[in-house]
Amino acid sequence: GFRKERAALEQLRGHRNIVTLYGVFTNHYSANGPSRCLLLELLDISVSELLLHSSNQGCSMWMIQHCARDVLEALAFLHHKGYVHADLKPRNILWSAEEECFKLIDFGLSFKEGNQDVKYIQTDGYRAPEAELQNCLAQAGLQSETECTSAVDLWSLGIVLLEMFSGMKLKHTVQSQEWKANSSAIIDRIFASEGVVNSAIPAYHLRDLIKSMLHCDQGKRASAEKALCSPFFSIPFAPHIEDLVMLPTPVLRLLNVLTDASLQCEEEYEDILEDIREECQKYGPVVSLLIPKENPGKGQVFVEYANAGDSKAAQKMLTGKIFDGKFVVATFYPLSAYKRGYLYQNLL
Repeated sequence: GFRKERAALEQLRGHRNIVTLYGVFTNHYSANGPSRCLLLELLDISVSELLLHSSNQGCSMWMIQHCARDVLEALAFLHHKGYVHADLKPRNILWSAEEECFKLIDFGLSFKEGNQDVKYIQTDGYRAPEAELQNCLAQAGLQSETECTSAVDLWSLGIVLLEMFSGMKLKHTVQSQEWKANSSAIIDRIFASEGVVNSAIPAYHLRDLIKSMLHCDQGKRASAEKALCSPFFSIPFAPHIEDLVMLPTPVLRLLNVLTDASLQCEEEYEDILEDIREECQKYGPVVSLLIPKENPGKGQVFVEYANAGDSKAAQKMLTGKIFDGKFVVATFYPLSAYKRGYLYQNLL
């Protein structure tokens, strides 16, 4: 597994949505004698943890779109290189605070298409029907007629996106007879359910995108490149406040700090600005600081740090702090939007 994963990551180096391999070293102090280790970039929260936090509510459309686009970009790249990931699941999709995107990790089961060396691929609940069939045949000592292709990755992503939308684990659903008989009807039911409060048109586009990835026949399944052309990706969504608490970036946004009165009085405004800068610099160098005097963003404080490690430390320490008699609320803010001077209107 080690040699295979290293080879795959070396081949796939340089794509922003695939974990970066920095190098290889030998750990001489492990219990079972020397072991080879991969040195990978440090990433943040996984989609698995995001699902836990969404507690049956489902993730926001902004987050689903962000994740879908990032993972499809990664898949389009690795499929183009002839690789199949073969173990796509929420735990293997991680957020990068520094690059503000989702990345694919864990290439231990990956293989070159047409050259599949392990028969048991993918994880229960995210396993494509053809991989399931191959497993059953392998257990019975039989050879499968069809090789697994890159289409297995799209199946897994379809299930991940359906879980993000519904906020539910779907392992038992996708293993049921009803799913095998008519998965399309189950997907329709998930999208029509009461608990789901997303607006109609974007939800229909997402539903159709997911269905295109969950064809039982691998030949009819959308490729990653084709899936990226879905109209779902042309809809602009704004992040919710929970998204900005969950997904770290190098920019902090402080709420509940300034009153309208202090924005109007120039002297008071300058004093507060100085106090905030002084407080924020305790956690790392501040690259820039912005307090808009008009809407959108009126009275909110935006603090850009040189790296996400500093902003994470600041967010932890500043949340709940009392500033000028008021409780501070600190969330992160997309660096890309901040750099463009784009402030989202409402995020609640």
